[in-house]
Order: sequence, then C-alpha cells, then structure tokens
Amino acid sequence: MQPIIAVVGPTASGKSELGIALALRTGGEVVNCDSVQVYREIKIATAKVPPSERRGVPHHLIDFVPPESIYTAADWARDALSVIDEIEARAHTALLVGGTGFYLRAFRQPFFEAPPTDEDLRGRLFRLRERRGAEHLHRLLRRLDPATAARLNPRDWSRVQRALEVRLQTGTPLSEQRGARPAPPPHAARLRVFALNPSRARLYRRINERTEAHFRAGLVEEVRGLLARGVPATSSALGAHGYRRVVEHLRGERTLESAILQTKLDVRHYAKRQLTWFRREPGVEWVEGFGDDPRVQEEVASRLGF
Repeated sequence: MQPIIAVVGPTASGKSELGIALALRTGGEVVNCDSVQVYREIKIATAKVPPSERRGVPHHLIDFVPPESIYTAADWARDALSVIDEIEARAHTALLVGGTGFYLRAFRQPFFEAPPTDEDLRGRLFRLRERRGAEHLHRLLRRLDPATAARLNPRDWSRVQRALEVRLQTGTPLSEQRGARPAPPPHAARLRVFALNPSRARLYRRINERTEAHFRAGLVEEVRGLLARGVPATSSALGAHGYRRVVEHLRGERTLESAILQTKLDVRHYAKRQLTWFRREPGVEWVEGFGDDPRVQEEVASRLGF
C-alpha cells in the first residue's frame, strides 16, 4: 500500500526542510500539520516556509483560515483526509509535516462531535487564565472532569480550556464522551510517522536565536496590526507561542525584554512537551538529528525505500 508519510518533532527541528526533501524524492505534496500555520496573516513567528523556498513542492492546509476563526483538530483531520485523497488521485505521495501532535492523533483516531464554540464562554475562560494562570484552569478542570485533568499537563492550557468548554456547554465530562468516537479512517493504517530527535542543547539555541529573529523582523508590529484590524486577543491564533506574550506587551503588562525572554522559555517548554507527546504515540520511528541535515534526509529516504 502507498504510505502516507508524517514528519513530526519539536519546533525548530527542521521538519519543513525534511518534508520538502522527501517530497522531492517521492513526487510528494506537503499537508501542513501545524495548528498555527493554518491561519492567514499570522506570519513571522509561525516559521511558514515562504512559497519561494518550497522548491516547487505543493503545500496544502496552510494560510487558509482567518485569524479570528476557531479551527479545531477535528476540522483539520477532516480537511486532511480530503486533501490526501486529492493528492493520491494525482498518483502523488502525501506528507503530513508539522509538530501539532493533537492534529495527528485526531487523524489516526477521530474525535466525537464536539459542541460549537461558545465565544462568550471562551472569552471568560481566557480572561480567567490571564488573571489567575493556566494552573487555575487545570484545578477547575480537576473538579469538573478529573479523568481528563489527570491526562493533561497543567501548562497545556488550550486543551484544558477546550475540555472545560465541553463540560460547561454539554454538562458531560469530556472523559465520558471520548467513547463515542467513530472508527479510524483506512488512511491511518498506511501512516508512517518519523519523529526528529535533535540535540537538546542545539535545539534550545535554535529556539532562542529564532525568537530573537522574529522580534527583529517586526513581530510586535504584526500583532499590533492584527489587533487594530479587530482580531480578538482571545483568538486561537494570537494565543500561539510568540504571539500571546506580544499581546501582553502591547497591553502594558510586560516590557519588550520580558516578552522576548518569556517567549524563549515558552517555546523551549513547548518543544519539550512535543517530544514527550510523540514518545507516547504508537508506531513512531525516531530519527536522531535535525531535518535540514542531508544525512538525516538520506536516512529517512532510505528507510522509505527511496
């Protein structure tokens, strides 16, 4: 059977470069698997590969959702299945590339049908998190849905918040609704997942350097423009790493220096959580090194038989 290839790993590990290299070898097309890169107008801190650097490889599910919209993992999984069918109808190989493990899990095991987002409730929870911290939301979830709280990291505020939304909107804990999942799509059986495992010290240096480059490139001005255009500070797009600390800076809640330092720390913590996540996922094939290393690209291509 034709494989569906997934390239995952921590942020700044060279996933995009590896994905493009494999696409060139396999006659493939890239399907974005990053929860921030789906948003239009969210550019500088997303590490999107510019069209001029994609080497002619088609990219899908990138830059197509308005930044004020709610786009869930279930939405992505549904769209990814449709795009994969289109790619394979052209006799091309589909490559899922990105570090959002929750997206990949939704692809492999679809979720139950969640209730529509209640924007008022989401805003209240966002303000509560801003005032009391992510750990406070996790403590609240422990009271309302202890089983879900037990499997979520207290710092994983977006998933904690969504679990609270489901509980408060439906009256039923998310943990009790998880049994209502539909069967996995047949595509899941063809998935080969390659996870990058670079040197932690080098990865953290890359993250720090890339964060500084984002701020030099005008990240503050980008966020200021989005807010002026009416994109809510509570939106998923502006809640992403690199963006929410700039929002705090523009509100006068932290200095620019503090925003930069905290963003570096946030992204390093996120990279660590990504590695932990993928180590818990079944069937992951680990690759030592960075995806922009030709030796790593050669190794993965060899494992695939290309």
